[in-house]
Amino acid sequence: MTSWKNQLKNSVTTSQDLCRELSCNKQTVELVAAHYPFRITPYYLKLIKKIGKPLYNQAVPDLRELSDPSGMADPLGEENLSPVANLVHKYPDRALFLVCNECAMYCRFCTRKRKVGKPEMVINEKTIAAGLDYIEATPAIREVLISGGDPLLLSDQRLESILQRLKKISSIEVIRIGTRVPCTLPMRITDDLCQMLKKYHPLYINTHFNHPAEITKESAQACTMLAEAGIPLGCQTVLLRGVNDSPEIIQELMCKLLTIRVKPYYLFQADLTRGTSHFRTRINTGLEIMKGLIGNVSGMAVPTYALDAPGGKGKIPLTPDYIKSLGTTLEFISYRNIPCSYPNYEEKTET
Repeated sequence: MTSWKNQLKNSVTTSQDLCRELSCNKQTVELVAAHYPFRITPYYLKLIKKIGKPLYNQAVPDLRELSDPSGMADPLGEENLSPVANLVHKYPDRALFLVCNECAMYCRFCTRKRKVGKPEMVINEKTIAAGLDYIEATPAIREVLISGGDPLLLSDQRLESILQRLKKISSIEVIRIGTRVPCTLPMRITDDLCQMLKKYHPLYINTHFNHPAEITKESAQACTMLAEAGIPLGCQTVLLRGVNDSPEIIQELMCKLLTIRVKPYYLFQADLTRGTSHFRTRINTGLEIMKGLIGNVSGMAVPTYALDAPGGKGKIPLTPDYIKSLGTTLEFISYRNIPCSYPNYEEKTET
């Protein structure tokens, strides 16, 4: 058995094992797990023991998950945007294709915690075929994001069969994979996997790191292997109270990501998912963090701060307010809070 499969086999999935490994309340874990499953790989468990709360909070069931009256089961309206099961067609030219119902670790803030890792999320040969058929019959779709769950928990052969079919669809120009395994199960990134993936360019991977401590020798190696297979890597970080909600932590994380060849892509405001209210920050917190990044670190290290609008209305960028007025002159402040102006030229029409 390969090392990554051993990691999954030996993951913590019961309240008894979890409370033996970490300081937590067995009754609380059981109450929460009855609604929302948990799994923690030995790799990530070791990191939790070393680092503490910022990683513990992401992985360990919390009683507050059961007391969130303002949260929504499906905050992004995905079920209403699914023409076939497990395929979300929100934007005109791209589709989200859910091909796996498991994750190496079940994040407590997950947008799809209503179904990921649960029997309600049925994915099989029939649903995969229906999704592929829909994509093929909808030529407006030029880009597919493969997600789940985590698609890299599929075997190399199963994942390749999906990639092969997508590449045969003439309208598909770009394929993306969304995965957190470089962070939570880095040993899943093998030479065989990379050799297989590199056959399907243009292929992009968006991974997910939330705290600088998640960037380890192992996760760096995983990202390096993917990058050396020619795969551009981005990171979709979620802003989480008690995990990374400070300018110092986000700045360190974004700069560290660049050192492992991962481009910061999005910093997401936490979704309005039921069971996650204790993670959500004020919008102002994110805006202040962005002010701390812009101008103070390389533009390469500055993600787009965004929220995914409820009901499937799409991603909305949130930007600190630098503009004071806009007329014949643009009046604004610099990142150092210095007043500035710039002429707002009128376009000349040639005669």
